[in-house]
Amino acid sequence: MTGMIGIAVVFITVFGGYLLAGGKMGIILKSLPFETIMIVGAATGAFIISNSGAALKHTLKDVGKVFKGAKWKSQDYTDMLCLLFELIRVARSNPVALEEHTESPDESAIFSRYPKIQSDKESVALICDTLRSASMNYDDPHQVEEVLEKRIEANLHHALHSNHAMQMIADGLPALGIVAAVLGVIKTMASIDQPPEVLGGLIGGALVGTFLGVFLAYGFVGPFAERLKGVVEEDAHFHQLIREVLVANLHRHAPNICIEVGRQNTPGACRPSFSELEEALKAAKAAA
Repeated sequence: MTGMIGIAVVFITVFGGYLLAGGKMGIILKSLPFETIMIVGAATGAFIISNSGAALKHTLKDVGKVFKGAKWKSQDYTDMLCLLFELIRVARSNPVALEEHTESPDESAIFSRYPKIQSDKESVALICDTLRSASMNYDDPHQVEEVLEKRIEANLHHALHSNHAMQMIADGLPALGIVAAVLGVIKTMASIDQPPEVLGGLIGGALVGTFLGVFLAYGFVGPFAERLKGVVEEDAHFHQLIREVLVANLHRHAPNICIEVGRQNTPGACRPSFSELEEALKAAKAAA
């Protein structure tokens, strides 16, 4: 919703201010289709050249995050803490019983109570791989923490590719606008024998290219890239929460303490209060 509001504000303020200052939309509308073909077409071509097929699909899919926001909401953080609490309790009371949950999370009764988390392959893999490793005496907390940190960093680096790709296009759009403007000037010079009012229209049309390149770069593509980066980094906190709880578990803290460590490391906007989490954990125990 905020993304659509921002787009509306950009259009209204830029073109509204232009019209209030006495500008006329005719020359812009006349040149806009041709300038758009040149600038947007060249930017699209550059985008295709600089990215693999998988990266293209990834970036196009991620554009929706600008409008949808972060995938993980407040309830999801609470659900994750409850899920980890249940798994840790099973691991402490009956390590053998834990195998059915870590080896087949799609069929696990615990995971199935949290379908959104269960459907996220990376979150499930992060939990199961770590718990499975701990059951094989791979229980040096510092070593596990380092492994998890590197894995989360790799995931974040991959997720940020869309941001880098879009930022590259944003950086190139003003230059592509200049290219379109230069072509417009070349066209104008070929009509140098025309009267001033004709030349004025041709020069104005050429300058639309410069305007469009800068407008798209700083009004849309650049902000899109920055918003996408913020959403990706916000979602990365979800995996960091998993790391903190599982490492605390390897330090052999009580399950409640492990979950409290996770709660304290939850982003403020999504962090449940102590009493809210206690109620959720009680509900999880009752459902078990």
